Amino acid sequence: MQINLVNKVNNAVPHRLRRRGSLWPVLLSVFLALLAWDMTSRLTNLPAFILPSPLQVGERFLRALSDGSLLRHTWVTFQEVVLGLIFGVTFAVFLGYLLAKSPWFERLVSPYLVASQAVPIVAIAPLLVIWFGPGMLSKVLICALIVFFPVLVNTVVGLRAVPASLRDLMRSLRASHWQVLRYLEIPATLPIFLGGLRIGATLSVIGAVVGEFVGADRGLGFLINVGRGQYDTALVFVAVFTLVALALSLYGGVALLESVLLSWQEWRRE
Repeated sequence: MQINLVNKVNNAVPHRLRRRGSLWPVLLSVFLALLAWDMTSRLTNLPAFILPSPLQVGERFLRALSDGSLLRHTWVTFQEVVLGLIFGVTFAVFLGYLLAKSPWFERLVSPYLVASQAVPIVAIAPLLVIWFGPGMLSKVLICALIVFFPVLVNTVVGLRAVPASLRDLMRSLRASHWQVLRYLEIPATLPIFLGGLRIGATLSVIGAVVGEFVGADRGLGFLINVGRGQYDTALVFVAVFTLVALALSLYGGVALLESVLLSWQEWRRE
């Protein structure tokens, strides 16, 4: 009886209020981290080129924002990440569907897929920059490669997790291949696929930065190299925090997409 009462109270609380309450631990942890960072920089008396204070990083952020350099380099990295994410996810979904449907094709391609993951992306990035030049194309390919595998695996796992009884039901209703894909396979695969997309969205930022480290004249990775070469550590912190914000934004975008596409699951729980 008491458990039922608690559940009713929790259901009566608006979802937005519960979400606001869950933000307080995050804000508190960020505040404590900034406080510890500031105290460390003050107590150790380290020079700014080794450990700048949060205030110095904030001032450098405002300077980079006012002269337009931060927005310009962030836009370049954002384009690389989004394009790499689109191409990587598209190819991963297409190939994942073929692998899930054809065991023969899986046995043919799987050794190459596993071998490709044994080579670090840092080792492949210089080759791609040499082959495709230091422009945006090589960075997009690096992002697509790093996104490809987690999305591929989740696509295959999601398609194979569709219950056989539901497939038999669709077959008994004489559903076409397109109807099976639309009304059964896509809804059943979406939760697992979107989990892989969350991972791929954050990894795509790593791919862009790796490519910019290898060879680029713009982007946040290039900005980090500039700050490192000039011993402008505050600029390095600004670029790193911008990358974190970009990765969190992409992750939040996928989470928002998940809440929209999987709203039927929330309805079933209620």
